[in-house]
Amino acid sequence: MKSFAPKFVWFDGRYVRDSEANVSVMTHAIHYGTSVFEGLRGYWNSKNLNIFRLEDHVKRFRNSGKVYSITLRFTDRQISDAITALCRKNNARQSCYIRPFYFVGRYGINLHVTEKSPTHAAIVMFPFGDLFNRNGISAGISSWRRINDSSTPPLAKMGGNYLNSILATQEGKRNGYDEAILLDHLGNISEAPGENIFLVRDGKMITPPSSSSALEGITRSSVIEIARDLGYDTVEREIPRTEIYFSDEVFLTGTAAEITPITSVDGKPVGNGKAGRITQKIRNVYSDIAMGRNKKYSRWITPVY
Repeated sequence: MKSFAPKFVWFDGRYVRDSEANVSVMTHAIHYGTSVFEGLRGYWNSKNLNIFRLEDHVKRFRNSGKVYSITLRFTDRQISDAITALCRKNNARQSCYIRPFYFVGRYGINLHVTEKSPTHAAIVMFPFGDLFNRNGISAGISSWRRINDSSTPPLAKMGGNYLNSILATQEGKRNGYDEAILLDHLGNISEAPGENIFLVRDGKMITPPSSSSALEGITRSSVIEIARDLGYDTVEREIPRTEIYFSDEVFLTGTAAEITPITSVDGKPVGNGKAGRITQKIRNVYSDIAMGRNKKYSRWITPVY
């Protein structure tokens, strides 16, 4: 299939070409990272484009801005409708990534951001396939620690937060790994730069809690529910660094990464060095849901057409 080329973006309530969505160089978010974003996937199944957990993403979208008193000047319904309408306007008939974001606009160098500070909102989209190798990736523990709630709240999806992720990613790539894994401020496993992490030991799934600076990921919560329905227990608890080396399986979850197996950590193989059985089971169910083939989870899917 020929890749579609999105012609339009949504900007402050209007559908315009990307070249027309302009802001001042005095935009506050450019200077201080005062932006809020979400990432969603649209899955094309040859008949329709299915957006995965649209309402949950929009809810978190608004909540993230509340932490910093940044106002989203559109209702949840307006944002949801704009996302689906943008897909239709761009005639998206291929799996894609959708990025809504809002940010503080022209506000000088004033650090006193309030609910009354000027904001802009935008939505962009583009064709998107696999972020990582589906057969598995290598990962290395980063020397950079994950931001924590005592300094920079990690539960809010703020643009500025991801400078921490950039440092970890750069280090991981320099060291020859596909992805990094960050520890929290206590030295426990937290998450990857853009993904949550799960370990499997003796048939039981383990994932770090939000107190370990792990984002309350929507794909993460989906995986926990899928695993429970498949009969696997999932425990949220602190995970010492060493425990990851004892794991039978390790995988990442996220909108872009979906469910990605980690086959080695710090050069040490995970299990037999291949994608694990539980990982593959969960990934298969997740794929069926996203493609609209599993009616049990149809509440998670919003058809575009």
